[in-house]
Amino acid sequence: MYNFPPYVCIYLFILCFFFHSVNLRDFRMAQIMIFAIEEINRSESLLPNVSEFAAEDRCNGQSLIHAIIGESESSATVILSRTTGSFKIPVISQSATCDCLSNRKDYPSFFRTIASDYHQSRALAYMVKHFGWSWVGAVNTDNDYGNYGMNIFLNTAQEEGICVEYSVKFYRTETEKLKKVVDIIKQGTAKVIVAFLTSFEMNNLLEQLSVQNITGLQMIGVEAWITAKSLITSKSFRFLGGSLGFAVRKINIEGFSDYVIKEFWDTAFPCSQTERNSSQYALNCSGYQDLLPLKNYNEDVPEQRYASNVYKAVYAVAHSVHSLLNCREQKGCEKGLTIQPQQVSNQFNPVGYYDASLPPDQRFVLNTENIIWVGGQLGPRSVCSESCPPGTRKATQKGKPVCCYDCIPCAEGEISNETGNLQQCPGEYWSNAEKNKCILKAVEFLSFTEVMSIVLVFFSMIGAGLTVLVAILFYIKKDTPIVKANNSELSFLLLFSLTLCFLCSLTFIGRPTEWSCMLRHTAFGITFVLCISCVLGKTIVVLMAFKATLPGSNVMKWFGPAQQRLSVLAFTLIQVLICVLWLTISPPFPHKNTKYYQEKIILECHLGSIIGFSSVLGYIGLLAILCFILAFLARTLPDNFNEAKFITFSMLIFCAVWITFIPAYVSSPGKFTVAVEIFAIVASSFGLLLCNFVPKCLIILFKPEQNTKQHMMGKASTKSN
Repeated sequence: MYNFPPYVCIYLFILCFFFHSVNLRDFRMAQIMIFAIEEINRSESLLPNVSEFAAEDRCNGQSLIHAIIGESESSATVILSRTTGSFKIPVISQSATCDCLSNRKDYPSFFRTIASDYHQSRALAYMVKHFGWSWVGAVNTDNDYGNYGMNIFLNTAQEEGICVEYSVKFYRTETEKLKKVVDIIKQGTAKVIVAFLTSFEMNNLLEQLSVQNITGLQMIGVEAWITAKSLITSKSFRFLGGSLGFAVRKINIEGFSDYVIKEFWDTAFPCSQTERNSSQYALNCSGYQDLLPLKNYNEDVPEQRYASNVYKAVYAVAHSVHSLLNCREQKGCEKGLTIQPQQVSNQFNPVGYYDASLPPDQRFVLNTENIIWVGGQLGPRSVCSESCPPGTRKATQKGKPVCCYDCIPCAEGEISNETGNLQQCPGEYWSNAEKNKCILKAVEFLSFTEVMSIVLVFFSMIGAGLTVLVAILFYIKKDTPIVKANNSELSFLLLFSLTLCFLCSLTFIGRPTEWSCMLRHTAFGITFVLCISCVLGKTIVVLMAFKATLPGSNVMKWFGPAQQRLSVLAFTLIQVLICVLWLTISPPFPHKNTKYYQEKIILECHLGSIIGFSSVLGYIGLLAILCFILAFLARTLPDNFNEAKFITFSMLIFCAVWITFIPAYVSSPGKFTVAVEIFAIVASSFGLLLCNFVPKCLIILFKPEQNTKQHMMGKASTKSN
């Protein structure tokens, strides 16, 4: 038989902790190690013909220690690994979870059969977030295990938006520091405590919580104490009831439960009560008295979660040695090989699991219906500030974590719903009055139902109606001198164009469409040019008529009725050409303006081409100025009815209206822009109608004696005499 050195020394290393006081968990781990060794010794496939060496066989060239299984706690394992590291002796721990031990540079010979705290710490943060506990306290053991584990938890908690009210630590020998920790917990407002403690420190903490009678806390635990039955007492249950945490998974090892009450005591226990010599029994068994009461007890075996890790560790060493010895089934292992160490490598209810090997969205599974909360509640609530109701947003309190906030109303255009998420309403939406829903913005345009529109339509229709009445009156009196004077055709054409001017203002009212936007500006531009062209023609006729009275003048033959019609047509066609180019290149179109008002949309007609619109207005202004200048020059011509004066007044009003229109148009918001434009059209149209036709109408209706050729020419005759 070959010598198989690793196991005897490992066995003694663990048992030395039990001679003065029994730790049941560690005792079971020693038993499972012996159980695994004996299993391997009986195996024909694993390490055939290799078993434990005898105590006297130690000088055969083999290393005395090839691997160490242990320690249980992380801090002790750190010391052990540093001590044995220079000898390259593998240390395989069944329960040392400190993430610091994952550093292969500092601990090149350390291995473990349990997951690192990196995963447990992150899982704790995910669990806290799952329950909506955004305000927690944290306490940890002041050693490598607690400090490294808590640091990972705090970093993950920050990433997940969890606020930690306090993070304190103490060690098992620091009584005064523990009291300060308990005072901080008592003064804190967090109802959830993440306790990254060993079972020893957790027991000390529970004692102090009991002394100060601090209850109502939800404990979140780690694998070191969450399933420790030794902590469950009649006093501690009111502090620990309903605690949540992550534990090592239970794995049943077949045959071990029977082994611990029968075979172990018969084969592995160093003393036996069957020894007849009482003095020999006392000598052999005096150091094992504390273990004897456990001889017939195995009820705790199913709860020994670390036992399977020891079992795996033993088998890991066995498989490594099996490979190094080139063992083959039925052929055994090679002889004469020397192996160096560096070549080996109350009720607890499961409510979920965390498996870091799964995809991120499947790692954490929790069945909340299986949780029995402390006090039978639905679950504790631990937040610094309650969730903001819909319609309000969070405002961080100065000098406090982000989880502490005041709830203030959402700004205009922002909403918050039941989930508490702050959202900005998209372009065509706005917040309702309660600030909890985005609704479509009100669309504003000058509609026919508004009071302002009704007033403008009323005056437009009055203007159009008066113009038609004047036209009817002029038609009835078309043979009278005052109507026939200064080309009656131009008068009727002017009345027709004025009627169109009044009516074109109606195209500016109503919901803008593609056709209405093109119609309103072109109709306005063409009708007003037609109107001003008629007035300009009448002004030129007045000047020509006076020149024609001078001796030897035949100027009227150059500006007779045909030329007057042609001039009006030519001036109008130029405007038509401008409008056609405008509509062809970049026509006006409906546009939703969201820039002027945030809470509503202005539906307006975009001009398309600013140059086109400016050209239309500029051409109208050019004709109006030209007409004004000619009328001003003709105002002093001798005539009983000096029409040039009235044309001058009408052009003065027209220019004044449109000069004031420009700044008013630019500064007026929304539908008021359209109203200003309509007002300018109606006002300037009334100016032309009243100044050019009302004086003539008064003479026709109330002073018929002045409606004679003699009276019309009387003033000129008097001045010539």
